[in-house]
Order: sequence, then C-alpha cells, then structure tokens
Amino acid sequence: MKELVVISGKGGTGKTSIVASFAALAKNAVFADCDVDAADLHLVLEPNVKQTSDFSGGKRASIITEKCLGCGKCESLCRFDAPHRNGEANDFVAKTFTIDPVSCEGCKVCVEFCPADAIEFRDSINGQWFISDTRFGTMVHAKLGIAEENSGKLVSLIRKETKRIAEEQKKDLIIVDGSPGIGCPVIASITGADLVLIVTEPTLSGKHDLERVADLTASFNIPTMVAVNKFDLNADMAEQIEKDALKKDIKVVGRIRYDKAFTKAQVMKSSVVEYTNEAISEDIKTLWRNVTDAF
Repeated sequence: MKELVVISGKGGTGKTSIVASFAALAKNAVFADCDVDAADLHLVLEPNVKQTSDFSGGKRASIITEKCLGCGKCESLCRFDAPHRNGEANDFVAKTFTIDPVSCEGCKVCVEFCPADAIEFRDSINGQWFISDTRFGTMVHAKLGIAEENSGKLVSLIRKETKRIAEEQKKDLIIVDGSPGIGCPVIASITGADLVLIVTEPTLSGKHDLERVADLTASFNIPTMVAVNKFDLNADMAEQIEKDALKKDIKVVGRIRYDKAFTKAQVMKSSVVEYTNEAISEDIKTLWRNVTDAF
C-alpha cells in the first residue's frame, strides 16, 4: 500500500481539483482530505457520511460557580485574559468568575493555583471528523471548528484512520489532499508519505512558495514531484519554475493548461476528467500516469 500526498505552496493552485480527478482515475484507492482548515474536496466527491466523531485537540478550563471564592487568582495569573468577574452569585460572593472559552489556551495555570479547587479542566471539542462513501470509494475528512486550533493533530488522526480503512479494504493506494503552505498541518500531512506531488502555478508567489515547500519535503527525505497548473498563462515563469525544480532534483511530471473547465466542473460537482474529454483532461491523465509510474 502506497500513500500519495498532494500539496501546494499556496492556496488556489488547483490542488483539490487535481486530487478529485486522481480519485476518478484511481482503481483501488482510499481518499483523505487533510486540508482541515478549509476542506473542500467534499464539494466535488459528494460524500455520503457513514460515521461522525468529535475531535478533541486539547483541554479548556471552566469555573465551577458554586465553588468560586471570587479571589481573582485566576485573573491575575492568566496571560490570555480569559477569566472575567461576570459570573453568577453564590454563597460566598456576589460576582464569581467565568472563563472565556475562546481566549483560554488550555495552559492549566489557573487550575493549578486556584485556592478553592474551583476550576475544571476538560476536553474541548474542536471539530468533527467523518468516514464517508463516495462514488470512487471511501473518504476520511473533517471539519475544524471556527477559530479552533490543533489542526495538525486532526490531520494525523485522519491519516491514521485512512490507513486503517485502506488495510481493512485491501486497497493499493491512499490519495491525500494535503494543506497548502509549510505549517503544522502540512508537516502532519506529509510525514511518512511515500510520495509528495506539489502543485504550483506560474506566478512569482507560486515560484517562491514552491521553493519553501520543496525545502520542507526535502528535510523529511520524501520523494517529491512537481506539476505546473495553468502553465500557459505565463510560459516563461513556468519554464523558470521547472528549471528551479530540476536544480533541487525534483522531477517535473506534468503541465496542465488553463481551462475554464476547472471551474465549470466544480460547479457541476464533478472532477475535470469526468466533466470533459478535452485537452485539459488529457493533461491530467498524463500527470496521473507519470505519478503512478513513480511508485
């Protein structure tokens, strides 16, 4: 069983659309959407959710109103301005403290130093993750809550579940839609992968961000390839990107032309290779053959 992770140095390069087409072309694969901060693979694959689970990426403090002495110890120690004297009255004081769950960083200082042992420290629910059926096979995906963190931990969970399902179903390949950029979710997406495909575009920012994410995959010694999407919008920049990739010993495995079918396919909840048989579809099929030949 092999694992292919598709990432990009920046958002908007067409990464998810390419993953959706790979899903349509794959014969024996399981899919994972690890771009949990802005998941959108489900918009094309239209998953039928079979299992929903809560995700807890940390803990948060909350004050037990009945036990609070209103001493303000929590307020004086908190570096995140989470405790506020705006709670209900109890047998001790007219105003107790509450903790703003958005401001709380889960550091546990208030819990350790509360003289009345009036602060609970419980798991926080940061989002949900799903196991779903799609027209191409099983997909594991997630939805991180608004302003929630620990997306790297959620990505690791998704990859772990995807591998478990792939083993159960005896699948040959895992295709992962990774996160853009070089942050924690990306590191969690690529660690231990068999192959990484970076999708870039022929712009100055695309060139710069490709260099950063290529350095990241190199630090993990992961075999890496590059595909240039919309290459014909700036052929000179596309050529420069390909030269830079080769200098880093990164193989260029595909060029995809600009075509409005990319957007039209998304509107129709379809992958590009399902939507059209025109030249762009052949570009993606060629890319797919080049990528799978690398395994």
